[in-house]
Formats: sequence, structure tokens, C-alpha cells
Amino acid sequence: MSDMDAHLLIVDDDERIRTLLQKFLMRNGFLVTAARDAEHARRILSGLDFDLIVLDVMMPGEDGLTLTKSLRESRAVPILLLTAKGETGNRIEGLEAGADDYLAKPFEPKELLLRINAILRRMPEAPADQIAPKVLSLGAIRYDMERGEMWQGEDLVRLTATEMQLMKIFSASCNEPISRAKLVEELGRDRGQAQERAVDVQITRLRRKIEEDPKQPRYLQTVRGAGYMLAPE
Repeated sequence: MSDMDAHLLIVDDDERIRTLLQKFLMRNGFLVTAARDAEHARRILSGLDFDLIVLDVMMPGEDGLTLTKSLRESRAVPILLLTAKGETGNRIEGLEAGADDYLAKPFEPKELLLRINAILRRMPEAPADQIAPKVLSLGAIRYDMERGEMWQGEDLVRLTATEMQLMKIFSASCNEPISRAKLVEELGRDRGQAQERAVDVQITRLRRKIEEDPKQPRYLQTVRGAGYMLAPE
């Protein structure tokens, strides 16, 4: 596995930091999914495998150390802990919990990138027949995140360029609402109500290719007051 093929999970309750990290790492070639807390991360992990988890320690509810210990009971995925605490004792506690590395906030994004790459280089190559496919299940539809392809059985579902962009955006933030304004920005469009309405039209068309009943969407959901959300099985 090359670093550029890696799928990362970012878990941080600070939306600003979470968004900045996600954008920075995607610009550096990674596939990135984000979770807002441990519970959200567990839901995502129930359906997807990751090459590395970047995990904030200080979170409301279940903290990063507890989640690390729990994941270590069943998973070997590398974990890099982030925390505002930089004392030696805290670093040792994180490593004893099963983390592979530890980075104190505030930090330079480039240092995080270097540490992630160093961890990934230490990981042994998995045999080809053991590499888990990064595929989302949407009922009868399968979406291959690496190839950007959508399949129904043995048939390739044809997507427009905009639909492909939307699926890439949604699949990188599964189970997390994305506002219409954010979608307009990610698609590289000029902001405005007209563009947001255009996104609504694209979502409607995309639902026709995903949903059994587009008028009652199960997988590409509308979240009232928040936007749209992809919720794979």
C-alpha cells in the first residue's frame, strides 16, 4: 500500500479542526472520512475499514484513550492520538492504551503528515486477497470509493461528472450532514441561492440512481436544517 492509497479516519469534536485536517490530508492525496465523536466513529467503523485513525483524546462522552483501548481488543489499525496535553505522562498513557504515536496540540499540519506517513511505512503489506475493499453498500447499489464507480449487480451505473464529485464528497463524510452551501463550495461553484437550488436538482437525479424509492430516500438523506447526508448500510 502506498501512502496515497490510504484511507484515514479523523475523530475530533472540534468541527473547525476536523474540517481543516480533512481538507489538508485530502490535498495531500489521502482518502479521508471524519467523525465528530467516539460514538460517530464507532458507527463508521462498523461499515468501513481504515488504514489509520487520527484520534483526539479530549472529547465529550467516550474519550480517545478509552476508544483506543476498546479498538485494540479487535483491530490492529494504527492510531495516532491528538491532545492538548503534552506532558510525558500523558504520552505514555496514550501509548500504553495501544496508540502508535502521539502528537500534542497545537501542531504544524506538516508534522502530522510526516508522522502519518512514517506510521504507514512501518505497516506490513497485506496480501492482495486480504485487502478489504473500500466499498459502500447502498441497498442494491455498491459504491467503490477508490475507483469512484457505482455498481448495481454486475452493471456499472453511469454517473455524470457532478454526480461523481458529489459521491466523492459524501463518501468521505459518511453519516455526517453536509450543508448545501458546503456542497456548492466543494463543487467549486460560485455561492448563491441559484447554485444551492442547482445542487438540489443534482441530489434528486443522484437519488434516482441510488434509491429504490427516490421520494423516500434511505441512503442519501435530507437532514432538516443541516443539509444532505449519505448513510450507507
